[in-house]
Amino acid sequence: MHRLHSLPVLATTTLLIALSLAPARAERLSSLDNGSVRIGVDLDIGGTITHLSTSPKGENLINSHDLGRQVQQSYYSGPHPFGKAHPGWKGWPWNPIGSGDVYNHPSRVVDHSNDGKTLYTRTIPMQWALNNVPGECTFETWITLDGRSARVRCRLNNHRPDKTQYSANDQELPAVYTIGKLHRLFTYDGVRPFEGQSIRHVENSGPPWASWKAAENWAALVDDRGFGVGVIHPGDYAFIGGFHGKPNVGGPKDDSTGYIAPVRKEILDHNIVYEYRYLLTLGTLDQIRAVARAERVADPRPDDHFDHDRRHWIYQGIRDAGFPLAGGLRLQSTNGDPQMIGPETWWKAETMPKLYIRGAFKGHGDRLEVFWSIPGAGFSGDRRASTKIQPDGVLRTYAVDLAASPGYRGMITGLRIDPPSGDEARIVSISWRAE
Repeated sequence: MHRLHSLPVLATTTLLIALSLAPARAERLSSLDNGSVRIGVDLDIGGTITHLSTSPKGENLINSHDLGRQVQQSYYSGPHPFGKAHPGWKGWPWNPIGSGDVYNHPSRVVDHSNDGKTLYTRTIPMQWALNNVPGECTFETWITLDGRSARVRCRLNNHRPDKTQYSANDQELPAVYTIGKLHRLFTYDGVRPFEGQSIRHVENSGPPWASWKAAENWAALVDDRGFGVGVIHPGDYAFIGGFHGKPNVGGPKDDSTGYIAPVRKEILDHNIVYEYRYLLTLGTLDQIRAVARAERVADPRPDDHFDHDRRHWIYQGIRDAGFPLAGGLRLQSTNGDPQMIGPETWWKAETMPKLYIRGAFKGHGDRLEVFWSIPGAGFSGDRRASTKIQPDGVLRTYAVDLAASPGYRGMITGLRIDPPSGDEARIVSISWRAE
């Protein structure tokens, strides 16, 4: 994993001093208020979320010490390094972020609307580590309020001239920074999600940040009373976060801050349109967890149809034909150990005894291998099954009998599919359901 862990609280002491000496300015806020929650975006720094409070006069819980904080979109791709980076961020990759760059140049809002129910912005982001370099993309954000939660939809629209298909990178989905009073980080990272098991206090003084598997897709930063901000990303299990600075002091402009980011590895093509959704919830830990339970993915079993996108699948030793997709994933292996790696998702083995792969294979190999991971352990030869394929280029549905393997028991957390080395393939769907 690259330096996502340290983004973007600390680079060097000199940088922190320079940012802290930047002239203060008034926010140009566009906000929504439903009587329970107030949320606001600053139109002078890319329309990122700079205000979240109870309504009508609650304390703002979002940290905006510098342009690398707030609640914002942040994406990563190659090359590594990208451009002439700030000395404190040498080797940094392509990384447009919503608020601005490390040199204090803000991102620009090019479209904005607010009808009192939906707040919308379209932004030209800045490359975080570069000096006044706009991203080769736009960000869009839609925000609505629902009780004590803000529902946020994010979209990246890439238009990069560099058409290289870079390998998958971790993405912050999103990056969330809170004030220093919210210094206690909690989550559920056990193996029995949504069964009312005890949550865990994650102790971290970062960066580097702590990382964990959020089995219920949430984490929260709360104060000494147990009240704070929950970050819920349904279907996302990998989280990082922690606390930097002096606990229990400081407001939106101070150095002390809490941090949470759901993360996921994604391939970001030069022309991709990539979306995700999350919730910010105000409340106690029990209240936040209840919202996460209500928002959980109804059926977590793999059911991926590659009509429009990769469905979060990534590769090692494989490349595909790029975005947009045309009739499925069109794959070509690039080394002797090609692997398709699916997104993390948790299901009980007995609920998915077979896996159905619809695809066409062309080459010399006649076997397809399927591996699976379990809580706390990655892919292993002890957890695999295989099926015979016809390498004649004809589209077929192949059934893989997972339950026949003695290693396929209990909670399963993800899949890896190894097609034959050197062959071509077109994968239309990977699902627990027969077609």
